[in-house]
Amino acid sequence: MNRQPYSSAREVIVAEAIADIVSELRMVDVADYIAFIRLERFASVADLVDAAAELYFQPGTLTLGHGGEAMVTWEDAPKIVLDLELRPQGATVYFQLTLADEFASVEVHYVWFENPSEDPEENNRFLKEALEHARVRKSVPLAPALD
Repeated sequence: MNRQPYSSAREVIVAEAIADIVSELRMVDVADYIAFIRLERFASVADLVDAAAELYFQPGTLTLGHGGEAMVTWEDAPKIVLDLELRPQGATVYFQLTLADEFASVEVHYVWFENPSEDPEENNRFLKEALEHARVRKSVPLAPALD
C-alpha cells in the first residue's frame, strides 16, 4: 500500500494515543496470539483488543480490522501484527500494530477525515484532538470538606 503524505507524523499521534492499550495487549501471552491467529480465531483477538481499549477509549473507538499475522521462526523472537482501526468522531485511521519482544510499532496505512482541511497540519491537530476527546475520563470524587 502506498503511504499517505504525513503518515510519519500521524504514526506518532496514534502511537501516543494507544500507548496504554499496547501495554495492556502485551500482558497477553504471545502463545495465545499465535494460537488465535493461526487458528483464525479473530473474534478472540478482537475481544482482547476490545477489552484493552475499553479501559482508555469510548466503545468502538479502537477495533480489530481485518485480522493479523503471527511471525514465528526458530531463529527470531515472535512478532504479532494486528490490523487495527481507530475511529474517533470525524476520522478513521487504518493501521498495523506490531508487537515484538522488546518493542511495539505503529504503521499508519490510511487516514480518512470526514471534513478534511487543505492544511495537513490542521488535519493532524484535528486527529490528535479527536483521539483525546474519545478517551474515557475517570473522575475522582472530591473529598468532603472538613468543617
